[in-house]
Amino acid sequence: MILIDVEASGTEHHKHSIVSLGALDFSNPSNRMYEECRVWDGAHIMDEALQVNGFTKEQITDPKKQSESDLVHRFLHWSEGVEERTFAGQNVSFDRDFVKSAAERAGHTVWPFAYRTIDTHTLCYMHMIERGMQPPVRHNRSALDLDAVLNYCGIPEEPQPHNALTGALCHGEVVSRLLYGRKLLPEFKDFEIPWKR
Repeated sequence: MILIDVEASGTEHHKHSIVSLGALDFSNPSNRMYEECRVWDGAHIMDEALQVNGFTKEQITDPKKQSESDLVHRFLHWSEGVEERTFAGQNVSFDRDFVKSAAERAGHTVWPFAYRTIDTHTLCYMHMIERGMQPPVRHNRSALDLDAVLNYCGIPEEPQPHNALTGALCHGEVVSRLLYGRKLLPEFKDFEIPWKR
């Protein structure tokens, strides 16, 4: 399983660009990847997205940074060393679609990943139901964002601004806690699993 987190210049994979990508091999948690890039020529940039990920327009358009194509090539090469390559994360279809669009822009003709993914929102929702709890609802829909999932698993909210590697590590830790009831990463060892107390 590959825990993945993408930070982007906006929310639409076909018109915005990846600006950073973090990934973690669930079966070998020391195998991690973090890369940053400049946006592809013509990519749209949303100010709101930059507020979330903490990058400036100057940073994501810096010609000294690698291109989005180079980043996706590096990620695809890194992923070849991961035995089981199902993507997992919070709202992971967002990340999958950004990587797929980036790969297409980079000229990749063979997509090595499945459409199917493992979403931490769904895992947490099911875990809560199994424990007889009502998942939180706001505006008539699930309110289990990443911070709510982290808190449910005994972990503080994700630091601001968001960082793609930090996001991938958070995803890995909550997957381990929700699926196996055990801690995974040294970064979270001091935080107890609430339902194990």
